[in-house]
Amino acid sequence: MLNTQAPGLADTPRRSGGQQHAPWWNMGATLPRDTRDTLFLLVVIGWVALMQVGHTPWWCTALTVGVLAWRTTLALRGLPLPGWPVRVGLLCITLVATFMTHSTLLGRDPGVTLIVVLLALKTLEMRARRDAFVVFFLAFFTLLTHFFYSQSLLTAAGILVALLGLLTALVNAHMPVGRPPLSQAARIAGGMALMGAPIMLVLFLLFPRLSPLWGVPGQDETGRSGLSSSMKVGQIAELVLDDSIAFRVRFEGPPPPQGQLYFRGPVLSSFDGDEWQELRSGFPASMALPADLQVAGEPVRYDVTMEPNRRPWLFVMESTPVAPELPDNAVRMSNELQWFTRRPLNTLVRYSAVSYPDFRHGPATQVVALQDQIDLPAGFNPRTLALAQELRREHGAGPDANPKLIEAAMNRLRTGGYTYTLEPGVFGPNTADEFWFDKRQGFCEHIASSFVILMRALDIPARIVTGYQGGEINGVDGYWTVRQRDAHAWTEVWLQGQGWVRVDPTSAVAPGRVGSFERLRAPQGALAGAIGNLNPDLTAQLRAAWEAVNNSWNQWVLNYTQGRQLDLLKNLGFESPSWTDLAYVLIAVVVVVSLLGAAWTLWERQQHDPWLRLLRQARTRLHKLGVESAEHTPPRELAQRVHDRWGHAGAAAPLAQWLLRLEAQRYARPGAAGATLASLQREFERMSWPKSTDT
Repeated sequence: MLNTQAPGLADTPRRSGGQQHAPWWNMGATLPRDTRDTLFLLVVIGWVALMQVGHTPWWCTALTVGVLAWRTTLALRGLPLPGWPVRVGLLCITLVATFMTHSTLLGRDPGVTLIVVLLALKTLEMRARRDAFVVFFLAFFTLLTHFFYSQSLLTAAGILVALLGLLTALVNAHMPVGRPPLSQAARIAGGMALMGAPIMLVLFLLFPRLSPLWGVPGQDETGRSGLSSSMKVGQIAELVLDDSIAFRVRFEGPPPPQGQLYFRGPVLSSFDGDEWQELRSGFPASMALPADLQVAGEPVRYDVTMEPNRRPWLFVMESTPVAPELPDNAVRMSNELQWFTRRPLNTLVRYSAVSYPDFRHGPATQVVALQDQIDLPAGFNPRTLALAQELRREHGAGPDANPKLIEAAMNRLRTGGYTYTLEPGVFGPNTADEFWFDKRQGFCEHIASSFVILMRALDIPARIVTGYQGGEINGVDGYWTVRQRDAHAWTEVWLQGQGWVRVDPTSAVAPGRVGSFERLRAPQGALAGAIGNLNPDLTAQLRAAWEAVNNSWNQWVLNYTQGRQLDLLKNLGFESPSWTDLAYVLIAVVVVVSLLGAAWTLWERQQHDPWLRLLRQARTRLHKLGVESAEHTPPRELAQRVHDRWGHAGAAAPLAQWLLRLEAQRYARPGAAGATLASLQREFERMSWPKSTDT
């Protein structure tokens, strides 16, 4: 089509008076080709822009939809495209709106916003072939920006659909003038994609894996379950359970009991009356609390596939004395037994770990640094302080009485009418007082915070540990799935001679939260609730199957690391593979594939065109009779040389006529009567040839 003009490039109005409009479902068969092709390209661009709706401002979506709808109207009515003042005005509006939204024109989010709108605006000036190519390749570039936000299987599927659509439009633009069906261009585009797939597979497997190319967006987690480096108590009136996956675990043997699945995260020891934070002790490093980790019993071995969390945290079961095996990223353990990486994890990672559920840690005797774990801000929670005094009078004080005091607090949670809820309401400044005496309900953070405050009021060192607890096994692939809604807060108390001891006060209020698969459920919408109630088993099975498929995508595509590349070379016979070996293998594959491609091309040129094959056979036969010719010598020239050598005597005249008919079969005007290639082939096989001695 680009032999004359690009799709939709005609901006001259078409007359439509007196014509009846075809039904909308048959419009593609009646519209002019440039209109049809323009509409198809606009649909593809709309799909590309639609995939970014969740990551661009509302005005970007509205402006893009408006521009594409306007361009569609212009194409259907055959109206001229707008002039440059309109386009420049829309561009200025886009720049101003982008700056007001993002406070900059640089960076990922403003860049994506601009490219989506500019792609739509570019369709308003498709007047020449160059404009069409700019739209095509700008759309290809826009496709890449989707990976800034997600590399999931759904995103890849959506991009594949858009890629095939753009390839179809590009192939269609290069087809001859006429009205070739879009299905023909789609078949060619699909064939091109299939032919390119093996090349992309080889590059994926062997091209050196560098640092992650794509960033991962931030999310506003206010009011959602999940983990943070700090914890504000009582600020959320209603918690929304985030059902997204935090990480997946595959145990080498049988998984531990549900009650042992504590995956440790940030430890919060500093409290200002409003917020819990990680400890910033005033003691010198030499006086900090030592980890002093000691493990016993049988280890638990497992692999973790963790989703991007934009934090330098590795989640492992309590407790893990040896550094997890994380490729290309150094890890370290803090004195609070939390494992850190040297940089935030912005891509999916996989690591192996060995944990010991039977462990102890922390100093066995009183040290000065434990004072940080007793401090409470003045002026908060007076009733909780009074409760501590009452418990001391009842059970005694001192190190020997501490286990009794802890058990008394846990018994109060069991029998005091406390409840575990998603809707605890907004707490005031005295959060512990309100929990213990007024509301008597809360989420795990309220329970853990109130418990630690009471312990510190009893002069028992205590702190909050956050992380994940529990999860559920996927019956399809055998992976243990831990979701954001499994985020949990528990406590540790220090006891003389034992060190830090885990105490989970939530287990006293809601034993099912820790000891079984029971979880609070967020309210569902009408449609989701109806589907779930209709067949909950089917819904669970479909969800498990989808998550298993998505996990396979994560394991074999997103998590194809440098280490796995070298493992592939080991399987190919390399004893100690290196990047040099990987480069040699890649070069060898490229050379072999190139040679095979060249050989196939030569064979295809010789075998694919039967007309050229027949002409070559005639040229070879004449060469044996003494008539020389080159590869580019046409049949008419061969007929003249036959006449020059033998004249019209004997078999020379039929041979010359046959050569002329062979030329006419290829180059005669369409519709002209002539011999078929099959009949010429039969004549060639029965033909009498002149003798080489004839003159």
